[in-house]
Amino acid sequence: MIEFVGLSLVLLVPFVYLFLAVFAVQRAAFGVTQAAREAGRAYATAPSESAGVERARLAAQLAFADQGIHSAPEIRFAPEDADCGAGSPGDGAATLEPGARFVICVRALVPLPGVGAIAGSLADVTVNGQFTVVVDAYRADRSSA
Repeated sequence: MIEFVGLSLVLLVPFVYLFLAVFAVQRAAFGVTQAAREAGRAYATAPSESAGVERARLAAQLAFADQGIHSAPEIRFAPEDADCGAGSPGDGAATLEPGARFVICVRALVPLPGVGAIAGSLADVTVNGQFTVVVDAYRADRSSA
């Protein structure tokens, strides 16, 4: 009986922790993907570029809240061929010109469960999501509004 309890503690506790960590990262991956998609849609349907940026940020925050992510989303507007996993994918590519194409990159830091007290933010996992925005070619040009 003692061997069973000892062996189950040695094997079960690491597996439970591994599953909790994987689930936290997977939840964040779903969150950043959803946030990028919703931010792109909110931006593309905005009446102006400044309103689009605000709508995109709000949509990303709502997507994060939907997945239970408590950190603020980091949103960047990058050129179409940008790599959102890079350190700095670029910024300022957002436009509402008809036919425009660009990428919205959303990044979040995911703290692993229970590690924050020991290692601080050294054990955080960075998760990236991206969505390619295509502004409809037949819409009125609202970039100057």
